Amino acid sequence: MALIQNKKARFDYTIEDKYEAGLVLQGWEVKSIREGRAQITEAHIFVREGELFLLNAQVVPLGTASTHEKPQPTRTRKLLMHKKEIMRIIGLIERAGYTLVPLDMHFKGGKVKLTIGLAKGKRKFEKRAEESKRDWKREQQRLMKKKMRN
Repeated sequence: MALIQNKKARFDYTIEDKYEAGLVLQGWEVKSIREGRAQITEAHIFVREGELFLLNAQVVPLGTASTHEKPQPTRTRKLLMHKKEIMRIIGLIERAGYTLVPLDMHFKGGKVKLTIGLAKGKRKFEKRAEESKRDWKREQQRLMKKKMRN
């Protein structure tokens, strides 16, 4: 079950493949994420020296955060994955023009995991078509509900 979702990513990108990665976090960050006080809508993932990093993910510190440590809500966090997976992902990014997008944060076995998507950007007309399909489905549901009442 996802605690924090990035709904904007599914609207802006076509998700081709999904991967699960661990995160290097501090103690106060885990507690904040557990309470749902994180945001990944503006976050993105980049590659540096064969490693993946999460940038601009905002984790709001709790009021009871540590007194001896200054919390940084938008610090860069390292992603943990197997080296072979990272190399395959880097190859796809460089050759096929994909991008990495954070999709959701969830807990698995007591650890925070990040689902990342290998994605291609949608163009404006694709977004409009998807939005009109969604509106039509919503309208169909309203009509069916209205018809069932009568």
